[in-house]
Amino acid sequence: MDAAATLPAAPAASASPQGASLITWISVCGCMLGALIAVLDIQITNASLPQIEGGIGTGVDNGTWISTSYLIGEIIMIPLTDFFARVFGFRRFILSSTVLFLVFSVGCAFATTLSQMIVTRGFQGFFAGCLIPLAFTMVLTRLPRHQQPIGLAAFALTATFGPAIGPTIGGYLTEQYGWPYIFFVNLIPGAVMLGLLYPTLEKSPLRLDLLREGDWWGIAFMIVGLASLQTVLDEGNKDDWFGSPFIVHLSIVAAVCIAAFIAIEFYVEKPAVQLRLFSRRNFALGTIANTSVGFALFGSVYVLPTYLDQVQGYNAEQIGAVLAWVGLPQLVIIPFMPTLLKRVDARVLVGIGLTIFAVSCFMNTHLSFDDAGDQFMMTNIVRAIGQAVILSPLAGITMIGTPPELSGQASGLFNMMRSMGGAVGTAALATVITKREQFHSNIIGQSVTPYGDTVHAFLTERQHYFMQHGMADAAGAYHQAEILLGKLVAQQALIMGFSDTFAVLGAILLVAAIAVAFTRKPA
Repeated sequence: MDAAATLPAAPAASASPQGASLITWISVCGCMLGALIAVLDIQITNASLPQIEGGIGTGVDNGTWISTSYLIGEIIMIPLTDFFARVFGFRRFILSSTVLFLVFSVGCAFATTLSQMIVTRGFQGFFAGCLIPLAFTMVLTRLPRHQQPIGLAAFALTATFGPAIGPTIGGYLTEQYGWPYIFFVNLIPGAVMLGLLYPTLEKSPLRLDLLREGDWWGIAFMIVGLASLQTVLDEGNKDDWFGSPFIVHLSIVAAVCIAAFIAIEFYVEKPAVQLRLFSRRNFALGTIANTSVGFALFGSVYVLPTYLDQVQGYNAEQIGAVLAWVGLPQLVIIPFMPTLLKRVDARVLVGIGLTIFAVSCFMNTHLSFDDAGDQFMMTNIVRAIGQAVILSPLAGITMIGTPPELSGQASGLFNMMRSMGGAVGTAALATVITKREQFHSNIIGQSVTPYGDTVHAFLTERQHYFMQHGMADAAGAYHQAEILLGKLVAQQALIMGFSDTFAVLGAILLVAAIAVAFTRKPA
């Protein structure tokens, strides 16, 4: 026998891992487009609320329900998405939800009363809520392991770019065409999304038998509890929190229902929301960090427009132009994240991103009346860099060790907690602004008295100014000078309140960085 025949065969060269097909990538892109418009619509009304309130004939106090109703619907649907996708099938569920989302978007544009707007906005948020976790699930279940970082980067783009660019799009459309167009604009990406998903997603049978196994008590308590909690968060600051019987009663309802929901989810055999995922170290710590990111992400998109509106008097389009610098740089940075993830520990990337995001917030802790749109350009670019680096590696870290069969449940929880963080953040920061403004107003008021030389000189100088411009009465002119001084004190106190609020945002992000530092290193 030939000696060569006795030698073992040389090992074949390892084949490169097979990538996802073109059809799969088309369906992933369609799902990402859905996630983008769902997140976009959370913030798209923020810069345009005064115009919407005027259009439907409601006051400023009630106008917050335009955003609240959307968030309530979205937060309720997100954790239930996995269950409904299994019952109705992924393809049927996402296509139907997209169509209904577009229908209620048009309904919002034609709303003429507050009641109509609340109902249509709530259903719009409900059907948009499933688009976010389904896009995340698509990445985890349809893409091979080596291509998941690309999918996660695309998902991160929807999650961070959407809130940043929402007020920009909403402000431009409102000023140029009118507020209904911020809802009509959903029709274009919605139609493209349907065109991408309808021919590419495989059909799956209905599994209505799962409805008999549904955790309906848990779902009922979750809906009531989350809806009550979201209402408390959005209305609490306006109603002086627990000084209002309405807030007290609603808080009790929220606490009882959420406690009952948690108990049921740990007791039933097939829970609607798999809370046992929190027993996994990376999932628990990653979700804590993700909640903090939601707090800062949505909180900063609330604080900066509020400052520009209340202090600088910016209109919707001007506010949107300032916030564009938070969104646009992310389009350049995020595509490079998959390459970075191959070379750098994901925990290091998240830590760097959170630190940069925190630094951008601390850069805004010394505001003055001279700080307007141009002065925020640099801080917004720094913020964009930090946000672009965070979410893609954070999602990967959080999902380490999660079984594929639980990916849908994990996706729902992960994304719900980011939305909840945003809701808590917006409410908490609104309260911080109010309380710190009152604090600084009291401190400044103790120093600003008519008996001080500086204040007396100011009042006298303003009195002469008013008398030179048409006021003959010296006492009346002096009173106008006092009113002006009071406005200046209130304005300065408000600016200092906003400065303190940015400091809170930075501190929250540093807490998130600490949580990430204790996660397990990804493979």
